[in-house]
Amino acid sequence: MSFRELGLSEKVLQAVDASGYTNPTPIQEQAIPYALAGRDILGIAQTGTGKTAAFTLPMLCRLEMGRARARMPRTLILEPTRELAAQVEESFTRYGVNHKLNVALLIGGMSFGDQETKITRGADVLIATPGRLLDFSERGKLLLTGIEILVIDEADRMLDMGFIPDIERICKLVPFTRQTLFFSATMPPEITRLVDTFLHNPVRIEVAPPSSTASTITQKLVASAPGAAKRETLRRLIGEAKDAENFKNAIIFCNRKRDVALLHNSLQKHGYAVGALHGDMDQRARMASLDAFKSGEVALIVCSDVAARGLDIPDVSHVFNFDVPTHAEDYVHRIGRTGRAGRSGIALSIVTHADQKYIDEIEKLIATKIEWMNEKPSASEAPEEAPAEEPRGRTRGGRGNWRRASPSSGERPSPAIAAAEPDDVLPPRLPRQNVKSRRRDGREAPERAAPERVAAPERTERRPRAQVSNDPPVVGMGDHVPMFLLRPVKLKPVKVVEEQD
Repeated sequence: MSFRELGLSEKVLQAVDASGYTNPTPIQEQAIPYALAGRDILGIAQTGTGKTAAFTLPMLCRLEMGRARARMPRTLILEPTRELAAQVEESFTRYGVNHKLNVALLIGGMSFGDQETKITRGADVLIATPGRLLDFSERGKLLLTGIEILVIDEADRMLDMGFIPDIERICKLVPFTRQTLFFSATMPPEITRLVDTFLHNPVRIEVAPPSSTASTITQKLVASAPGAAKRETLRRLIGEAKDAENFKNAIIFCNRKRDVALLHNSLQKHGYAVGALHGDMDQRARMASLDAFKSGEVALIVCSDVAARGLDIPDVSHVFNFDVPTHAEDYVHRIGRTGRAGRSGIALSIVTHADQKYIDEIEKLIATKIEWMNEKPSASEAPEEAPAEEPRGRTRGGRGNWRRASPSSGERPSPAIAAAEPDDVLPPRLPRQNVKSRRRDGREAPERAAPERVAAPERTERRPRAQVSNDPPVVGMGDHVPMFLLRPVKLKPVKVVEEQD
């Protein structure tokens, strides 16, 4: 089936032909006719199957009639991350080249004034993240009463990022008669409840089982020790991949943002051209790093899960999971960055002994047994040795004073220092030199000799503890009575008043 058989307008077909696409993907083939008919759609498909074009193309056809009014957009697309929102804007720019439509992008990290100018001018298509959209709405800068089509993309990612309450608020602000297009790669129970609440008699389009991976992706597990040995394993895998003929570029995923920065610096020190992408970077730096990877300026990019959902980076040959994801659904999205649009891809996951439980959950979710490139990590695997530190029996205290390390300070002295005497631990204090001080009137004060330090007395042997007595316990104060209780008490005479008859 070709795009011309789906009922798209001539302007859209010309833009599709100019982009080089001839045949739709399964999700596009099934979703576009229903979207043109105005039906609500629940689309479940693997990431990388063309879900963006499945709602972009029919929206362009329906927007050919009419025009937007100030502060009242006609269509709304909700995305979980800034990168996904910017990617959808690029799709509208590419496919809407023959349309005179105003597209507004509301995301964090960008100028609030520039975004307000676009909204005031009137936006046919509004692409936003939930937080910035509610910010505009609460300030009275935006009205959602003119929304004709609502698209909620990557709904399961919205759930992971805590946007579901915001989505519920937004759905109550848009008209009841809207058309809703709902797309997700997985369907947790919370997403199912959201679908039942805000979709009206939706058409369920499921082109692949939920949480399944593409058959064009080769998945392997690599056992490794943690710490520095894990980074060495990654460098070895990158070298082996570069020796193969099918290596073009690779995305490396870490679980934590600080691990992204650590691994990025490590790869740079070893001479790799590598970029970084995580949530703590400002928007300009994130887009610059992503553009450098797309253009081929760098062949490697180290990312957190901010890049795991929906990013359309063409022809990624390898995905390395430096850290095994703690949520099995994230594994599906991570390896979905490769093997897109029918291409082949390779996904390698570095596994330590502590990650085995996460691998079991992943294999249970995707219903597939992942092969090992080497032997599984054993329980007797030695952990990474901590760097040798100089023995410390004292720590720096407040105001320059030295104090002994205590368990609460987080430092433990070495056994030799713990068994040493106090005079062996503390260095001898140097004799204080005579210091000339000045008075307030500017004249020098007479010199004062520093007091000599008195040597500490030799430590005597510890006295043995007192023997436990077998005498009966003392009741009250025993034989000892305080003196104030033995003082005589003087009683004042009491006057008796006789009653008179």
